[in-house]
Amino acid sequence: MAAEAAITVDGLVKRFGDFTALDGVSFEVGRGEIMGFLGPNGAGKSTLIRILCGLLRPTAGRAWVAGLDVATDPEGVRQRIGYMSQKFSLYSDLTVAENLRFFGGIYGVPREALDGRVAEAIGIAGLAGRDKALVSTLAGGWKQRLALGAAILHRPSVLFLDEPTSGVDPESRRRFWDLIHDLGAEGVSVLVSTHYMDEAEYCNRIALINRGRLIALGTPHDIKQQAVDGELLAVEAGNFGRALAIVRAAPGVREAAVFGRSLHVVVDSAAARGPEIEARLASQGIAGASARRIDPTMEDSFVRLVGEAPG
Repeated sequence: MAAEAAITVDGLVKRFGDFTALDGVSFEVGRGEIMGFLGPNGAGKSTLIRILCGLLRPTAGRAWVAGLDVATDPEGVRQRIGYMSQKFSLYSDLTVAENLRFFGGIYGVPREALDGRVAEAIGIAGLAGRDKALVSTLAGGWKQRLALGAAILHRPSVLFLDEPTSGVDPESRRRFWDLIHDLGAEGVSVLVSTHYMDEAEYCNRIALINRGRLIALGTPHDIKQQAVDGELLAVEAGNFGRALAIVRAAPGVREAAVFGRSLHVVVDSAAARGPEIEARLASQGIAGASARRIDPTMEDSFVRLVGEAPG
């Protein structure tokens, strides 16, 4: 285990009967680093987080969190971490302050420090002056920020967030990520799983997992550059189905797929192939098509890397 690592995972395996949920996963998360875990549903993200929180025992391999072995000292691990799931976990029939005091007791926050910690959590959630409001009256974004405040009442050094913004509107998600970055700046290490491609861009590094295997690890920029073998064109044209077939058959095209209202096309040279594709579409009755070079998105990288991963 590296001395500066807040989380170290070494060859982690988890099997449920004949099903392998994690297959030899290894990585590290540094102090104050925000690591995003990205992958399709069923890829193994939640299983990994449950192991690192000391809630599941690994079948093989080892993992350390905040300097403790998750298999031999799960209780010690749980005392040093914060955890927040995609499903809102606070009590709707209690007020904001009552929830925070309850969780402060569970986390063992000293009585003399509790008032100050509750006030901090209310400030983090942006709920100053609403401490007596029932949680059931809060909008989804406020609830998630309140849950984050509750998860860090005991000032953990490592924070696990399992798809924390699922079902939250985009503006609330962006504000939530501002809070995560504030925590990282204070030295808290954060491992967050998400299925939102734009959220992956907010992380210092990304680990892409598929079918229990780690298939990519690096900064968002590095992963996007490495995943697309060539240059990327956005092609806008009518009759998508026919245009896609025509583009796929064009010289120099390595890959083409529908992305929203355009086609994303990987080519050997954007400068050369863009005009060729426009001319080819026009010659086959699709007028007004345009092809322009763009930078790959995380979604481009995700689709390509998951598609290339061995079954």
